[in-house]
Amino acid sequence: MASTAKIGFIGFGNMAQAIADGLLCKNVTAPSQIYACAANWEKLCRNAEQRGITPCRTAEETAEHSDIVVLAVKPYMIAEVTAPIKNILKDRIVISVAAGYPFEKYEEILLPGTHHLSTIPNTPVAVGEGIFICENRHSLTDDELNLVQELFSRIALMQFVETSQLSIAGTVSGCGPAFASMFMEALADAAVMHGLTRATAYSLAAQMIAGTGKLQLETGEHPGAMKDAVCSPGGTTIRGVAALERSGLRAAVIDAIDAVEGPVTQ
Repeated sequence: MASTAKIGFIGFGNMAQAIADGLLCKNVTAPSQIYACAANWEKLCRNAEQRGITPCRTAEETAEHSDIVVLAVKPYMIAEVTAPIKNILKDRIVISVAAGYPFEKYEEILLPGTHHLSTIPNTPVAVGEGIFICENRHSLTDDELNLVQELFSRIALMQFVETSQLSIAGTVSGCGPAFASMFMEALADAAVMHGLTRATAYSLAAQMIAGTGKLQLETGEHPGAMKDAVCSPGGTTIRGVAALERSGLRAAVIDAIDAVEGPVTQ
């Protein structure tokens, strides 16, 4: 059914567009299977035309056309947007990508028996290399869950976590691209300072990050062991590692997570 499932996006901002782009670039669905609505009709039409998908005037129209409805509006808009279409959503698979809206919140605003799953995706889904953090607690049937996994596992690592872990998992995967981009930019700045062109520096840094991540995923090797494998005794890499340690790289990364989540309390 995955090849024929119709997907409707209620809200078509950056995250919804990233998901749609991933589904299209990986040939998971055809453009004709994707519908979307948004507050700004002209902007929606432009974005829809670029992708060949169908723009809809209303959330009701989007939901009517869809097997899977992706709620992709701001969290404060969820209750208002879903209220007029509760009866339709009761017969659909509902996927939330709104941060801070776990299972219990949807149980309060959707009709009893609605099948829904809360997720937190990240923007690299646009190129089929993303992450979908998924709440362990959901109301999808086994067949519905299999369908969702069949679709979205083609564009992302799907990681199920407990409700209490949604925030931190979402921070690592959702804020991480910004942190990784800063590291990539810093590497490139240093490379440019030492004579590389900007384009070459960005290409090398980006592929290095992509390749290192893929290597860890495929081997399951501890990151420390991967680091050790590149550090020869007395070599250049270990000198760079030592410089990063002296500058507090690890502490800075941990502090960044603390700034988002708040410090760990005992």
